[in-house]
Amino acid sequence: MENIKYNVPVVLTHINDDSHNFKPLPLPTGEYPYRLNLEKIIGERTSDLQDRMFFHMVGDTGSVRHSDFQATVAHTLTQQIAGHQDASPAFLFHLGDIVYNYGEANEYPEQFLKPYKNYPAPIFAIAGNHDGDINPSASNPYQSLDAFMDVFCDTHSRPITYDTSVNRQSMIQPNVYWTLETPLARFIGLYPNVTKHGMITDEQRKWFIEELRDAAIQRDEQAIIVCIHHAPYSADTNHGSSVGMIDFLEGAFAEASVIPDAVFSGHVHNYQRFHKTYPDGSMVPYIVAGAGGYAVLHSIARHDNPLVTPLQKVDNDIQLIAYCDDQFGFLKIGIIRTDLGLKLIGAYYTLTQPDDVEAKLHDTFEIPLQRSMLSEV
Repeated sequence: MENIKYNVPVVLTHINDDSHNFKPLPLPTGEYPYRLNLEKIIGERTSDLQDRMFFHMVGDTGSVRHSDFQATVAHTLTQQIAGHQDASPAFLFHLGDIVYNYGEANEYPEQFLKPYKNYPAPIFAIAGNHDGDINPSASNPYQSLDAFMDVFCDTHSRPITYDTSVNRQSMIQPNVYWTLETPLARFIGLYPNVTKHGMITDEQRKWFIEELRDAAIQRDEQAIIVCIHHAPYSADTNHGSSVGMIDFLEGAFAEASVIPDAVFSGHVHNYQRFHKTYPDGSMVPYIVAGAGGYAVLHSIARHDNPLVTPLQKVDNDIQLIAYCDDQFGFLKIGIIRTDLGLKLIGAYYTLTQPDDVEAKLHDTFEIPLQRSMLSEV
């Protein structure tokens, strides 16, 4: 029994209070309610995504330490754009921690711009805790998320000056928390700041509830996907679950009377797919995909590990369905329109060697999205 790994979320038995590290948020670069329509980025190609839309998702791709897999993950993602022509990903949605350890502008060339210089599709992102942290030893003082905002939240798309040898334009996301509107889904991206287990302001919470309610009006046509860097649920030994983020999400879902179709996170450096069943019978996947290249992976905890204990929550029906904690990898997700409604399909790919030329399929899933019908019963 002692050597068996957990198949439920765990929490650390000792958690330091690092709330003093919370950093003020930068000003928005766009107008409230901070939405960006995919059509504004890819134009008329959006019309090809009315019935089938595929996209990549990955987190924690940066690493200030040497990482053999950082470039390999980026290269393999790039290969899939051309190699999966019948289901080519339309964009990459990054789940945060693009640059370690302190989100510095001078680290963007090596940790992001050069590895992803050949990725041909748009790259959207939510910020991770490291993206927002500040190096106390920096020779040139800067504010939290300065570089992230320059690269991903510019007012106009223009060449990124951090590395003029890379032909990548800045993205025009309207705020550090924001919504991406696409033909088949709304991606509501949150920012839990720089603390280890996340903190979210009341202002962002109010915005999130309003975005959930607005998204619910169109949920028969658009799936509701929540993206948050700090994983609410995890069975790993380094971070464990974030009780604060669980309480934040569940409180917002209850106040908005809206349960999303899926929740994606990074932060934990591995892959985990949890399925959570709500009282109305709806099942929501909570998926962690944070093995994007950081030098160290995080292990799933074993039952004899004194550093963790199973998460104890009332009415908590959640199970770890699949995981990979010893290989780097990324997600390819699809949303398909069928006669019965929308369907979420997913595949997790892994890389075993730094010189791998093709990723291996590790996990697949297919989930009908009928949340609106279940909520009305």
